[in-house]
Amino acid sequence: MSTLSRRTLVTSAAALSAAGAGVLAAPRGQAAPPRFPWRPAPSFQEVSVHDPSVVVADGRFYVFGSHLAAARSRDLQRWTSVADLVTPENPLFENVTEELSEAFEWARTTTLWAPDVHATEDGRYRMYYCACEGSSPRSAMGTAIADDVEGPYRDEGIFLRSGMWDEPGEDGEIYDATVHPNVIDPQAFVDAEGALRLVYGSYSGGIFLLELDPATGRPLPDQGYGVHLTGGGHARIEAPYILHSEESGYYYLLLTFGGLDADGGYNVRVGRSRDVEGPYLDPMGQDLREAQADPDQPMFDDASIEPYAAKLMGNHRFMQSDGRAGQAYVSPGHVSAWTHPSTRESFLLFHTRFPGDEELHEVRVHRLHLTRTGWLVVAPHRYGGDALAGRPGPLQRSELVGDWQLIDHGRAISADIVDSVALRLEGDGTLGGGAEGRWHLEGTERAVLEIDGARREGVFTLGWHEELGEWTPTFTVLGEDGRALWGTKEV
Repeated sequence: MSTLSRRTLVTSAAALSAAGAGVLAAPRGQAAPPRFPWRPAPSFQEVSVHDPSVVVADGRFYVFGSHLAAARSRDLQRWTSVADLVTPENPLFENVTEELSEAFEWARTTTLWAPDVHATEDGRYRMYYCACEGSSPRSAMGTAIADDVEGPYRDEGIFLRSGMWDEPGEDGEIYDATVHPNVIDPQAFVDAEGALRLVYGSYSGGIFLLELDPATGRPLPDQGYGVHLTGGGHARIEAPYILHSEESGYYYLLLTFGGLDADGGYNVRVGRSRDVEGPYLDPMGQDLREAQADPDQPMFDDASIEPYAAKLMGNHRFMQSDGRAGQAYVSPGHVSAWTHPSTRESFLLFHTRFPGDEELHEVRVHRLHLTRTGWLVVAPHRYGGDALAGRPGPLQRSELVGDWQLIDHGRAISADIVDSVALRLEGDGTLGGGAEGRWHLEGTERAVLEIDGARREGVFTLGWHEELGEWTPTFTVLGEDGRALWGTKEV
């Protein structure tokens, strides 16, 4: 079932209490007004849904995840569990163990992995489900249809299989797990030309893209496994999600590198393309189709894929100069995204683990921003509502001057947690606190950091520093070397 950590319960209770009292707690129990009084403290209600895939229905956000877990929210902050566990009692199906028995039998398993739910043109909801053996790519992917997003879903059957050793795969060739995909981790989406697509894959032969029949939700004929986008040779690349931006004109291929468990080094990466079928390039200009494991190296060769794709987020821990620990994520990944149809603001949804909490995981939502050069960057802190709502104007340069904590997400696939280091934004535009360079605020939010000889661009905004109970200025920037930096101002 969905679980909460004691850490989260305490934090949420503190936020709710502060919101009700109209003030935020100061150190040593002294009352103090918030630095940004126009914005109250947000409240959160946590949920555990691994591999959350988002869909909007009936004015609510829904996430569907592995082991047939699901939850809903009206504001991306307070979540309520809808379903969990692959049992006959799960309300998403009349009896999932019977209805999807063919998939379970093929995959030699009793559970389901990361699904995706897509709103159809006729007002129904189609679930792309997948079952996987776990220790091998023997998997099955199928669809189920429902009139209501919360079900019950009715099975429409399997349409893709993998792991058929010494037998032909979907393309007619003898299945090769280093070349052909593991048919899990689906995302169905409509591209900019109106075509229905499916991107999927995990480890094995990599990530693939198919075109679907909008009437049936199934692949159009004669595609085999589809177009290869990245990965192969059992490289630890999975959980693809393609997001199109009308503003930039790019398709963004969001990926998770590494292993999903707490010591697996899960991290979120991205490449982009003008064409939905690729090629997808990273900021260094590298073609992500070349991100493959070396067959001469041991299985799960991370060293060969580390240089590819912009790393947006990995293990990290914000510290304060007085030694207090702030936000800390371990193995964040398996993302999905949603863009507001009117404001065009985008949000990234994912699961994460936490230091010292072993394999406990929760859903998190962060804002996505575009840089001036059209790259995605992730806000450093979780979404707590419109941070600038009610403010008389944008952030001023004078509010940015001072002591900050800096996270450099680097390029590594590693279980190590990156602790923040001190940084100072000086009033004359120089950097201090151990870093050399300059900083700029361009317009109302554009951030430029020329740090240690590299130029990085992104945005300045406000973020909710949950552990410290305060809104604070933040920045998120990305360089041409594919390394993301996050900053949060000291409270």
